[in-house]
Amino acid sequence: MKTVIGFIGLGIMGYPMARNLLRNGCNLLINDADQSAQEKMQKAGATPASLSEIGEKCSIIFTMLPTGRIVHDVLFASTGVASTIKPKSLVVDMSSVTPEEAIHSYTELKKLDVDFIDSPVSGGEPKAIDGTLVFMVGGDQTAFNRALPYLKMMGNQVVLVGKVGSGCIAKLANQIIVNLTIAVVSEAFVFTKKAGVDPTQVYNAIRGGLAGSTVLDAKVPMMIAHNFKPGGKISINLKDIKNVMATAHNIDAPVPLTSQLLEIMQSLKIHGHLNDDHSGIVQYFEQLSNIRLNDV
Repeated sequence: MKTVIGFIGLGIMGYPMARNLLRNGCNLLINDADQSAQEKMQKAGATPASLSEIGEKCSIIFTMLPTGRIVHDVLFASTGVASTIKPKSLVVDMSSVTPEEAIHSYTELKKLDVDFIDSPVSGGEPKAIDGTLVFMVGGDQTAFNRALPYLKMMGNQVVLVGKVGSGCIAKLANQIIVNLTIAVVSEAFVFTKKAGVDPTQVYNAIRGGLAGSTVLDAKVPMMIAHNFKPGGKISINLKDIKNVMATAHNIDAPVPLTSQLLEIMQSLKIHGHLNDDHSGIVQYFEQLSNIRLNDV
């Protein structure tokens, strides 16, 4: 009998990830607060279900949700997944949350004889669509091995980093690097525009050198075109940077550059840019210099 898989959270990332599970022949029960997202997945072959139905019928359950609070409610509310989940089931949380939140889920599910791993992702919407995401996993080897075949349907790199919470730490480190790189690239290209030099030609000149990076190639063309259609919203990345700050304070790890990035993102929030792609960080530097990269 084919394993029934649960998938909760069909947003920018979750929808294409769930589609890739379907394409690989998974029997999928799905749930999302957005009814239209559920209907789209139903047309693709998935079956909408309540959280309690997913807990009752699915032996492996994936969550891809915006915040740790939502993950907690989905799992542990009175009609949540844990209200009906069977012993020996496995929950794989692919959301970007704090290590403390992941450890809490692990501890509470263990009381029900249910396994849990934290497995946040990197790669954004394009890699979610083409199934080449990177998974950073925290958890027990046995639980990891059980989830691995399904994670490989959604990504091409899956690494067990360490115990539960380690995947979250790896993700937060990833978010420090990605978002600070976007900020630095933004500052550099606004600088070139202010100097009267074509940003596109600067990009072409430097992308093959040491300054070249995946972030440079993914985000600079969006900045120059002022195309901030979200693949990774500033709102989600702001949440992640707040999680970095909270975790860093808990472990006494100073993160001075990240603290400055947080204030940049807070400014973007005030100016109504939360739903922009995080390449939209460039707008902070454009405002400082009173120039736009797409000005003629």
